Amino acid sequence: MPDIATPARTQAILNRYHLSAKKSLGQNFLTDLNILQKIVDAANVSDADNIIEIGPGIGGLTEQLAKRAKKVLAFEIDQNLLHVLDDTLAEYNNVKVINQDILQANLPQTISSEFEEKGPVKVVANLPYYITTPIILDLLKGNANFDQIVVMMQKEVADRLVAKPGSKDYGSLSIIIQYLNNTEIAFEVPRTSFIPAPKVNSAIVSLSSRENIDNPVFDFDKFCGFVRGCFLHRRKTFWNNLQGLFGKTPEIKNELKLALQNFDIDAGIRPEKLSIDEYVELANYFHDKKML
Repeated sequence: MPDIATPARTQAILNRYHLSAKKSLGQNFLTDLNILQKIVDAANVSDADNIIEIGPGIGGLTEQLAKRAKKVLAFEIDQNLLHVLDDTLAEYNNVKVINQDILQANLPQTISSEFEEKGPVKVVANLPYYITTPIILDLLKGNANFDQIVVMMQKEVADRLVAKPGSKDYGSLSIIIQYLNNTEIAFEVPRTSFIPAPKVNSAIVSLSSRENIDNPVFDFDKFCGFVRGCFLHRRKTFWNNLQGLFGKTPEIKNELKLALQNFDIDAGIRPEKLSIDEYVELANYFHDKKML
């Protein structure tokens, strides 16, 4: 039988089960086997790996992962797809589908109970575009440790994840993600690779944890809040955003001036000009001053 993700078989499955992509769940079905195999390659999937997939759909990527991984645990929120996946993935005994929102899952507990044979744990998924950022942040901020995260997302979001200081795409998301990870775009995916074709192009992003962080932040959640506050009004100067974040009393202004002088930062600089290290240093400084 042809692979699930061939155009003909995908359409046959959709017709058989009277399925159509749900816009509310960001569903688009990838029908390019070459792209799917490149995703699996980007994650360096081997028979030693335990894989978590998010949103398997009708099982196109799941099948390719199952052919190479030790086990695939797929989280599918759409209950209507469960019986479809039971059918399309019937021949793969190393796949388990869980009908649960990944954002509601206790991943450390699930990993411990479902992956009986220990080994590398990787996330490989075609993420729903409307909820890409919350899922990534939840994966990174949770207590589960992943050897690699390889996910498809809207190209525009991918550009923000890998952006460098001074670029138009560089912002709070760039800093938060790159503080924790080595981040790269593995390759781009044209919209014509999907049924139905989305309105935007996509990209595969690979995230791997930075092993040694020389200057760790005091608290990751507070650091994220600080960085977001610094970019709250992107067109304003860094100084104005700091005042919006901390206040405008004479005492606060004095502390802010001392901080900028201490790190040799121009008050008139734009927030996108500062490096990740500068944001870390400032956040830790304000924490020491009991301001964060």
